[in-house]
Amino acid sequence: MKIYTKTGDKGTTSLFDGTRVDKDDIRVDTYGTVDELNSQVGVVVAHLLDTATEEPLKQELVQIQDDLFSIGALLANPKEKMDKEMSEHLAKRVTDFETFIDSMTEEIPELKNFVLPGGGKAGAFLHMTRTIARRAERRVISLFKKQEKPQEIVMYFNRLSDLFFTMSRYINFKEGNKETIWSSSAKASER
Repeated sequence: MKIYTKTGDKGTTSLFDGTRVDKDDIRVDTYGTVDELNSQVGVVVAHLLDTATEEPLKQELVQIQDDLFSIGALLANPKEKMDKEMSEHLAKRVTDFETFIDSMTEEIPELKNFVLPGGGKAGAFLHMTRTIARRAERRVISLFKKQEKPQEIVMYFNRLSDLFFTMSRYINFKEGNKETIWSSSAKASER
């Protein structure tokens, strides 16, 4: 089977239900952003090591990739409604994220200032992943303005970005990479 079909050469694509839409349609933009996020999570996984500290993060990130693939498939089909099993799974994942965030937060210094994205490679990539998760959340909300809003998907992305932020702080702390504290120009001139 050839990877190229030429069916999108005029700027349209086919949704899961066969409907053809422009490639910049909000639905395509939304599941495309979820796909971009999934790829970025893969970049993070590739930069984590097989250590006792990083292995739990890798396992969680691979599960997130699986979740994102399922969410993307759901978003790509305008006729598909989220079933009870998927709804319960996403609600459980939000709780899992909160538990993981809390356990990492117990091990890292208290956050008293805004921090600039960065640190080591894994930490910096996690910050980038967080920003893509926020964009995916915004796209999901825009898409759902036109239809019933599955609250579990919105909650999933909202908590997911919190998880990525905490993971970045955690991995930077564990690797000994210093976080850079943000100071505004106004604050700097007061010194």
